[in-house]
Amino acid sequence: MRGWFLLTLGLLAVVVGAVWTVQGLGFVEGSVMTGQRIWVVVGPVVSLAGLVTLGVGLRTRRRRP
Repeated sequence: MRGWFLLTLGLLAVVVGAVWTVQGLGFVEGSVMTGQRIWVVVGPVVSLAGLVTLGVGLRTRRRRP
């Protein structure tokens, strides 16, 4: 069960980080985050953390039958 949770959490973090990045770059309109450069930095950091979490989740799933 832990593996699925980590996979879901990691995937969610990757998607959220990507959305934050494109909002910060100004490609997605209609948000207070649009055009704010802080999200250009925070987004990739969150995505990277999500990728690490996905990796841990995959390792956990492979160890357990």
